[in-house]
Amino acid sequence: MITFEKFTLSNGLRVIVHQDTSTPMAAMTIMYDVGARDEDPEKTGFAHLFEHLMFCGSENIPEYDPPLQMAGGENNAYTTNDFTAYHLQLPARNLETAFWLESDRMLSLAFSEKSLDIQRKVVCEEFREMYLNKPYGDVWHKLRALAYTVHPYRWMTIGKDISHIENATLDDVKSFFFKYYRPANAVLAVAGNVTTEQVRNLCEKWFADIPSGLPNRRNLPQEPEQQEERKLEIKAGVPLDALYKAWHMASRLDKRYYITDLITDILGNGASSRLYQVLVKEKRLFSQVNCYHSGNTDPGLVIFEGRLVKGVPMEQAEKALEEQLQILQNEKISETELQKVKNKTESMMAFEDVQLVSRANSLAYYELLGNAEMMNEELSRYHSVSSEDIQEESRRIFNPANCSTVYYFSNTLN
Repeated sequence: MITFEKFTLSNGLRVIVHQDTSTPMAAMTIMYDVGARDEDPEKTGFAHLFEHLMFCGSENIPEYDPPLQMAGGENNAYTTNDFTAYHLQLPARNLETAFWLESDRMLSLAFSEKSLDIQRKVVCEEFREMYLNKPYGDVWHKLRALAYTVHPYRWMTIGKDISHIENATLDDVKSFFFKYYRPANAVLAVAGNVTTEQVRNLCEKWFADIPSGLPNRRNLPQEPEQQEERKLEIKAGVPLDALYKAWHMASRLDKRYYITDLITDILGNGASSRLYQVLVKEKRLFSQVNCYHSGNTDPGLVIFEGRLVKGVPMEQAEKALEEQLQILQNEKISETELQKVKNKTESMMAFEDVQLVSRANSLAYYELLGNAEMMNEELSRYHSVSSEDIQEESRRIFNPANCSTVYYFSNTLN
């Protein structure tokens, strides 16, 4: 049970405080309710670009990192299709440094052609290195575009096309910032050796005067139910043939999400999973396999990826995978196997909660989803899943008409 208190400033900033007196440290997360799904389809990659721009200094603080490092702190950030998170950790006695840094860049990020040009080049180089030049790197762009027809999940956080970032202007960037990086569109979570009164006073001092802006009210196009199987072949200079499949799944706030999360663990999480044991170890059709889900707020994807053993025909490998999916659909999972995967989930959640930064991140995330109290309800939702739920949801998800498949063939001679 993670205890916390929360309050909201007059400008709409939601604040969550989790006190832990067993540590001399404090962690802070600011989560903005903006991700890649909120971008203009012709100007994608901006949420991820800001992950870089936010560390280029603000009007009153030319460089973000040196003051934090002098206070004994460290920081990081990440972007998803649904939100953007900035988090840091430092000794609790230096907590005000965190408020000073984060409030100044929320109030007045320093925009300049020079900083934009530098970060634009960094992001474009990342795009080339990870998605254009890396073996199999383009598959995620193509698989998303195959699975989604209208929803903005059809592009990745890096962006749909590298030209969108190459052509980003200072006015584009400023417009994005002042629309989304506002107090009314953010959650601030503080965890560690702090008190609610202390955090409230620091919030009033450093954040209360920032103009509120407007919360992000989404009206995104809803992806229609997929009615027929979609397939795409790619040939490239990759070392091995590979098979990728994506099936649509329920949203993060649906009860079925928890069932699906367990299904992907049963099938493809680790060396003890069904797909690894049969497809890699026993039949030796794949050199590696994985099955996971995108975890998106809106309806996401269950994804299978596997590299074939050299010489194995794609049809044989795909058929063996489908046989394993049919077993899950036709035969109820034993209580022993189901309990095993639930225990694994519980252990993972407990391990994550050990870390102070993870607790701050989780509290902010669940508050964005609707209520931070959800963090304390997750485990019971997993424990309520039955073997009948697993079978029923497997039948719903692994319907061929719900599947998008990419056959990635190697065209190398060796």
